[in-house]
Amino acid sequence: MSQQPVFAVVGHPNKGKSSVVATLSQNDAIAIALEPGTTRARQAYPLSVDGQQLYTLVDTPGFQRPRRVLQWLEAHSLSASDHPETVRAFVLQHQGDDRYVDECELLTPVIEGAGIIYVVDGSVPYSTEHEAEMTILRWTGRPSLALINSIGDDDYSDTWQAALGQFFQVVRKFDAVRAPFEQHLSLLKAFGQLEPDWEQTLARATDLLAQQRQQRRHQAAGLIARALEDMMAYQEKRTLTLDQVASISDASLAETLRDRWYRHQRQREQTLRVNIEHLYQHQRIQRQEAELEWANQHDLFSEDTRKHWAVSKKYLAGAGFGAGAVGGAGIDAATFGTSLGTGALVGGLIGAAGSYFYGDRLLLPALNIGPLKDGLKSATFGPVQDSQFGYVVLGRAVDHWWHISHRNHAGRDLLELEPADQHWLERLDKHSRREIQKAFDRCRKRKSLGHQQRQILATAIEHAMMVYDDWRLNRP
Repeated sequence: MSQQPVFAVVGHPNKGKSSVVATLSQNDAIAIALEPGTTRARQAYPLSVDGQQLYTLVDTPGFQRPRRVLQWLEAHSLSASDHPETVRAFVLQHQGDDRYVDECELLTPVIEGAGIIYVVDGSVPYSTEHEAEMTILRWTGRPSLALINSIGDDDYSDTWQAALGQFFQVVRKFDAVRAPFEQHLSLLKAFGQLEPDWEQTLARATDLLAQQRQQRRHQAAGLIARALEDMMAYQEKRTLTLDQVASISDASLAETLRDRWYRHQRQREQTLRVNIEHLYQHQRIQRQEAELEWANQHDLFSEDTRKHWAVSKKYLAGAGFGAGAVGGAGIDAATFGTSLGTGALVGGLIGAAGSYFYGDRLLLPALNIGPLKDGLKSATFGPVQDSQFGYVVLGRAVDHWWHISHRNHAGRDLLELEPADQHWLERLDKHSRREIQKAFDRCRKRKSLGHQQRQILATAIEHAMMVYDDWRLNRP
């Protein structure tokens, strides 16, 4: 037997088999449709982490004629001891037989050594018509578990649980679209208990998947940090000749540069969205969200947007004090400590006051036309002077990450990113708050973040992501 586990996902047509495969293989390219018969031939989907293949899911067609197949098996079996070989004989004899194409497709990986994941729809009543196919699967002698994947709103899982328990060693409820990540790992551990030869391999697989999840969060924090640095510090520039300066008004020039600046910010946020989606192997998500629009109800600085994503003046004062205090520490260093901390105190008070009094005020970038040099003048728009811009972008980015990190690959619904409550960030530790504010302040002055500073910002953002995750999962 191969040491790499293979799982054949089988069952009646249109009961969610492909959804289970998509989720457990982290592959959103698998076709999922409401009409029966979407899967016509078996297809293998391996799951790999860092180039190491952990296991393979095999999507299969649904049973079409289970009663006839069972009748054939019963007619050709002498005792229970020959059941697995009788199933093998059926497949070998009926390869190419149009009557049993689907049954041969789904049974082939099983007779070749795959474990069985049997999927039923718990939202429809239990029916004895399933007993023929469950009996066939039991005849194979392969390790097996059953998943109750409720597609509709009704719940008949109790009756399904009682019936399935007579045929399968493990029975679990598993919503392929909404099941949390921990349930994925639980299924692998359950199979490891059913098949001793796979126990060590699947234990290793669960460890690697858990590590991958932590690593993805870490990488996502780095992507968000880089995007925030770019967006906070971005400046739109244009070089003008004397004739151009004379022919264009400051108002017209400001409007042109402003529109370009806005367009860059929208595109940069969308790039961040796509990068995080691809990080989690979501390649085909359709998003519906409030874009970084500047002239409608979703205006980045509108009352609604600031209400949902901006932080409070109290929060800004606390973060500003910490950031200003660090800057003021330079005074103490210059006086060899004789100021007894006065520099840090003054810097902190200035930072806190600035953050408090400007925390609820819109500070748009301004047009700046430089002096004439070599017959040319330069005009710039940006960088943004409002720290709230950074907090709004941060909140939207963390919210998007949360939806993506918790989205199963079977999900086909439009991804709707609804505004959340800003109070989650107030749960962040003071050190992380201050590091975020320090980075924003530096970017607003068009000072690039060094490698170490960028890492500190990413770490603070990762802490914010964990706070948001806890807040979303435990809010009333």
